[in-house]
Amino acid sequence: MSTGSVINDNSILIALSGGVDSSLCAALLQREGYDCHGVTMFLFGNRETATADAAHVADTVGIDFQVADFADAFRTEVMGRFVQEYEAGRTPNPCLYCNRKLKFGALLSLARQNGWGRLATGHYARIEKEQNSGRYLLKKAKCLQKDQSYVLYAMTQDELSHTLFPMGNFASKDEARALAAELGFFNAAKHDSQDICFIPDGDYAAFIADATGKTYPAGDFIGPDGRVLGQHKGLIHYTVGQRKGLGLALPEPLYVVRKEIRTNNVYLGRDADLWGKSLDAAECNWIACDPPKSPMRVYARVRYSQLEQPATVWATDEGKLHLEFETSQRAIAPGQAVVMYDGDVVVGGGIIQ
Repeated sequence: MSTGSVINDNSILIALSGGVDSSLCAALLQREGYDCHGVTMFLFGNRETATADAAHVADTVGIDFQVADFADAFRTEVMGRFVQEYEAGRTPNPCLYCNRKLKFGALLSLARQNGWGRLATGHYARIEKEQNSGRYLLKKAKCLQKDQSYVLYAMTQDELSHTLFPMGNFASKDEARALAAELGFFNAAKHDSQDICFIPDGDYAAFIADATGKTYPAGDFIGPDGRVLGQHKGLIHYTVGQRKGLGLALPEPLYVVRKEIRTNNVYLGRDADLWGKSLDAAECNWIACDPPKSPMRVYARVRYSQLEQPATVWATDEGKLHLEFETSQRAIAPGQAVVMYDGDVVVGGGIIQ
């Protein structure tokens, strides 16, 4: 293998998950004449089971294949941070860390080590180069129902300039599945993964307790008037905006509005208490422009599934951003990402504080 002294931009490393999207990604790029190489990231679990489908895809397409063992990095950078954020009372999105540290960090480095100039994944998004400025832009996928630009906001100019997203040009997932079936892929009808990959049953609290070996103590539920309404079973069991699963008999609907580490209290409030117009964010990345020192109009969302809302944003002297929505937004949760758009172009984003 090359040590990376000579980089071939026609050679491309394709991240294969074993799903239909990355499979099509490989087939399409090979059809376009790229020198394609397959890789799957081994992150956790049984190595043979976790990589079998991806190996089958590489064999079907007819490209070489390797397994990149990122289990240690995944345990530290993704699972570890997820636990730390939850313990700190925030609501993290581990896909953001995985994309930043592994998929577009470690994988791109792996490609270069082998002399391959590009990386491709099955994400639904698009990358375009702005002719006037030469800046690379991250854009929404044509299929808005599958668009994943929200979790890609942290991509750098270097990463964008060396990454391809073939799936971003599909008009629908049905169109993609139909082509996969036509090409004979065994996974053409394979279901999309909806859960956090390392917590498939969705029981975050059980995962955190098992990962840390800690017991998270019970504490007080505090109502809107400051009275104790009952006992919670540990802060890690609750997220901002949660109503179900509180275990309380209440005369009116109440929601988790805040968790306080210092006192170990969970504060409950009415729906109106969940709404707010402003936020501050750190770990900022600006794609379409430099950090704006004066107010700039954008459309922003504070969770993956939300529709963008009109807002004004500016960068602060501390390298953070401050954003004001035109109208109040429900359950702005620390630890989630705020991502800003100008039409279908990602302006940038950050982690809500």
